[in-house]
Amino acid sequence: MKLKLIRIISIIGLQLLLILCWTTQTVRALEPPKSSKSSKTKIALSGSVTANPGVYWYQLDNGKFRADYSNGTKQKDVEWNRVCDSPFPIKSSMEDDINLSKWKAQTWEYNGRTIPRDKVDKVRLYEVTYHDAFSYEPVVPGSKPDIINDSYALLNTYTGMDYIESDYKEFMKRPNGCSKVVVMYETPVDITWAGDIYEEKEITVVPDSSISVGQKVQLQANVKTKDWGANDWGKEYDVATRTTETTWKSEDETIATVNASGQVQGKKAGKVKVRATWDNGDYRISDVAEITVTTDPGLVINLPKPEFCTSDSSPQQAEAILTKPDGTSWPLQKHDKLTWTSSNPSIAVIDQTGKITLKAAGATEITAHFKDDLQHLDEKKSVTLTVKDCGSSGGGNPGTGNPQPPGGTNGCSPVINPPAKGLTQSGYSMDPQASAILRADRRGAETFNVLEGIPTSESLYANVQSLHYLFQNKFTNMTGEVTYSIPVTKTYVWTVPVPPPGVPIPMSQTVTQTMTVKRPYDYWQIDNLEIYRPGKARLSNYALGGYGGSVTLDANNYTPPVVTSTSKGDVSSHVQPSNCNSVNLGTGGGPPMNETGLFQAAAEAAVGANKVSNDLLVFDGVTLMDNRIHDAAAPLPKPIPQPARLGADTFYGTGYMISKTLANRQAQPTTGTIAYTLLPGNIKGGADRTFDIPGINPVTVHTPVIMVPSVSDDQAHNQKTSPAYDRSALILDRPFSVTLPTTGPHRGIPGYGIRDYAKYTRQKQVWFPFDTYDASMKFIPKHTWIDIPVGQLSATFYMPVWVDEGPYSVLFRSIAENAPVSFTTEPQANLTLINHVATDTVPVDVIGRLYDFKVTDIADYNWENVFRTAKGSAAHTGTKYWIGEKGIDGQPRPTGYPFILPIHPGSHPEEGYKNISVKTGYHIKFDLKTKGNMFGSEDGVRITPTFYFISNEDGKRQPVDLYYHADNKPFVRIGSPQDQEKRFVVLNDRLRNLSALELEQTARYLFDQAPGSFTNRAAFTADYIKKAAKPTWVGTYHWLILPQQVRTFIRETQNIPAGVDRARALASDQKWYGEYSLPAAVYAVPKGTDLAVYGRKQTLDDGSPVFLRNGYIVVNFNIESIRGGDVNRAYLQYIHGPLNNQWQMEGGTGSVTDTKGQSFPVMDGDVVFYHGDLSSYDDFGSNGTH
Repeated sequence: MKLKLIRIISIIGLQLLLILCWTTQTVRALEPPKSSKSSKTKIALSGSVTANPGVYWYQLDNGKFRADYSNGTKQKDVEWNRVCDSPFPIKSSMEDDINLSKWKAQTWEYNGRTIPRDKVDKVRLYEVTYHDAFSYEPVVPGSKPDIINDSYALLNTYTGMDYIESDYKEFMKRPNGCSKVVVMYETPVDITWAGDIYEEKEITVVPDSSISVGQKVQLQANVKTKDWGANDWGKEYDVATRTTETTWKSEDETIATVNASGQVQGKKAGKVKVRATWDNGDYRISDVAEITVTTDPGLVINLPKPEFCTSDSSPQQAEAILTKPDGTSWPLQKHDKLTWTSSNPSIAVIDQTGKITLKAAGATEITAHFKDDLQHLDEKKSVTLTVKDCGSSGGGNPGTGNPQPPGGTNGCSPVINPPAKGLTQSGYSMDPQASAILRADRRGAETFNVLEGIPTSESLYANVQSLHYLFQNKFTNMTGEVTYSIPVTKTYVWTVPVPPPGVPIPMSQTVTQTMTVKRPYDYWQIDNLEIYRPGKARLSNYALGGYGGSVTLDANNYTPPVVTSTSKGDVSSHVQPSNCNSVNLGTGGGPPMNETGLFQAAAEAAVGANKVSNDLLVFDGVTLMDNRIHDAAAPLPKPIPQPARLGADTFYGTGYMISKTLANRQAQPTTGTIAYTLLPGNIKGGADRTFDIPGINPVTVHTPVIMVPSVSDDQAHNQKTSPAYDRSALILDRPFSVTLPTTGPHRGIPGYGIRDYAKYTRQKQVWFPFDTYDASMKFIPKHTWIDIPVGQLSATFYMPVWVDEGPYSVLFRSIAENAPVSFTTEPQANLTLINHVATDTVPVDVIGRLYDFKVTDIADYNWENVFRTAKGSAAHTGTKYWIGEKGIDGQPRPTGYPFILPIHPGSHPEEGYKNISVKTGYHIKFDLKTKGNMFGSEDGVRITPTFYFISNEDGKRQPVDLYYHADNKPFVRIGSPQDQEKRFVVLNDRLRNLSALELEQTARYLFDQAPGSFTNRAAFTADYIKKAAKPTWVGTYHWLILPQQVRTFIRETQNIPAGVDRARALASDQKWYGEYSLPAAVYAVPKGTDLAVYGRKQTLDDGSPVFLRNGYIVVNFNIESIRGGDVNRAYLQYIHGPLNNQWQMEGGTGSVTDTKGQSFPVMDGDVVFYHGDLSSYDDFGSNGTH
């Protein structure tokens, strides 16, 4: 037992190991890649390409011109100028969709940067404009061709005789001799193509390192970028310590751990990969470094970081990790065997606890020395500590200074005067034009029309459409002047004459004037910029109750516009005065004079144009407001493009199943909102917006169920004289089935109609107004709703024998899966929303049985040893003659030949008697059974005999009349008014062999129902048994009615379910006893023979030849049940029912054969063959009546 347990544990361990390996491999396979392209794209634009499509007019024989267009699929005919030798088409418009793909882009640009052609994806038309030409003009002046798709544009142009043709050729003569020409007019257009470009990023984790246990090493996670559409990688940036973007993970933390900033520390010997995953929201990439951890003896030093700034004023803690020869590692900061030293204390000092104090910029060696003679350890390790002067700006070079701004040098003093606001350019598109639908899955192939109805358990899709972005902006034109004060200097030289002999006196004077020069400036600034992207859409409806009543849709595969903007409010940020200097005009002749004009001209010449720049706005790669420097005036900005509508899949969600907890409801309203988020780069205003979505369709929840049931109609066992054809026959003590299909008709709307509704059905139920058993014979009391599995079409039940016969209605219902506790119903289908249950009623007729007729005794002495165990004994052998070899329902019954009816020559089983039948005058005892309500005092079984004669000579059968002598009345015909001979039956006859139990339980029932004057059951039973030994009149030769006095109740009551009336169950199975014989002296004549006429013509006596003797008289019984004494309307038929022949059901034969091999025809109801020429008179001491 112990070994077995160990084996089980081993197997479980192996399974867990396999699961762990599989899980690890799966997780590794899901790690992000080393490099990745952006999921977003930007748009690059091509340089302008001029395309030269044309309209080709060719002339027809009738003079008109025709042009083919739309790739030759369409044609247009126009009139001509009616000049024979110089035909032209008249001025005509042509609207043609042109494929412009053959005029490909030659150059690509994004943000002023050239993009290689192989880096551009999904090339498509961006803008098409008409190119000025003499060969055509657009139909709508100033318009542009409409872009149809990526390659096609719709050109709407005028060509014809009013324009200069591009080509003109005569290709033949018309039938009238005039020229037949083709004329081509070029329709050039300028194309700008657009294409998608991508940014790509890659991460590299370095260095792969070998460290000792306890040693720390800082890893770098370097990310580099290929700019949008670029071929080459840019500069690397270390993102190791960006803890909000970069996550670190060791694949085995028992070997090495890594902290949030990428610092790795060895734990035990081994190799491990350390992964950095960088995720900035747009990219998710990762790489690994391989770390080898050793346990080589020695000493290592861990510093908090490899470099410090002089501004790091707090002490820094160093740590030494000692690895002993036995492989154990010990982290040390302070130890009596450990000494710390710094090689350059002016840079940094370290105390004997490992605390480092920084002093100045520079480098020093930090050394740890562990010496323990007792352990024979002497380990030393040094590391370089670097201290930098990082500066207040974070690492710049403070000695470089800043360049001198333009203007204001050498005495020139420009003043930028305040600007004035001029023209404004405003844009506005703040209506998202949102629309939404909430419909049945799948989109484009909706099974249901939600306006009319959709069931629970079906799913919806939600689809919202709106604009790609919203915006509002205000651009303002700012104008003004810069005033320059320009010093202009001129030295005047001259001489002052003096009288001779004096020498002229040289004179000079320098004159400086400050001249005012004004230069205009003109630029555009962004006073307001708000651009919004769609964020989330939300739809609410009752049908979404399984999702809290609403669903939220995120934007799928949506790329917002990329906006780059700068706004500089200060005029000095937009205007740079021109470089200017004072002006020296040099020396000129004097004396000084008024040369203001000269000075002003010199100053004007010394001042150039102001340098101006706009604010910056780049929208999806297209510069709308150019911030490059221009002279005097910056360019006019372009408007923000109007947004296109989003694609159908942007806000799309599917599979929203309608909860089965939701009851039916009509036209439940749908509400919705869509949120737009303000993009970065807004200027002076803006906040996230939420908009209502109008006009969303309502949803009607209607879960359909149907009920079109049926009950099996057991016609094969329906013995009623007058069947109720409008009701299904249910036969007592027999199975029956009910069918509850889920397929049937419902509302004539999409998704409903004739179909299977099982999916929506919670329960199918049937209700019987009578007790039943199910197929497993489990008792089900009446008035019980019985569940039938929804997926099961039919169910079988069993009809208890104690159920009262008569008409009933069986109820059925289908309950929808969303039906509330208190529900209402509707016949056959819940076509009305308020109803959640479909019902139906099937009329049925519960019917009893008439069966098991058999002969149990024959009074003829020749038959005594067949039925009696000994001569003169009352003990019965158990031999019975049945109708056939089948039971009540046609199942095989081990009767065996010859013990089947009719009794005929050959029925006797013993040798020496096989050629005999029954002599007239001897009676036969018989009994039969009924099921049902045949327990009333006026209920009975009627037997009507008819007679046939079968000749021994030819075996032919014919109907006959029978005669006998009665009370001095010769030749009384059986069935005539004179036929009054009464027949009696003794129930408790000695030779009938009834059991005491059968009599007692019959008496017990009768006492319980009508005790009469008896108060004691035993006394009643004794009286009943006494009366049962007395004769009961049952009829005559031509009719018998077995009354209640010859009826017993035979149902076993041991296994009757609780709650069922045991007495009623007992009485539901009845047994009827009878006997019949022909007169000893009986005379058979062909039916319809008039003996009176015969007697008047010939001698009529017992020996007259008119009587049939050489053969057999066949007694045939027509057996019927009588209910309530109504003899005019027989209830059940044994043989002659319209739907059932129980005689045949039980195996009644069509012919019999005697011992000589002669075959005799037999009819249903034939009971016994009497010898036509033998009588009980022939037996001494017979008990025959006559």
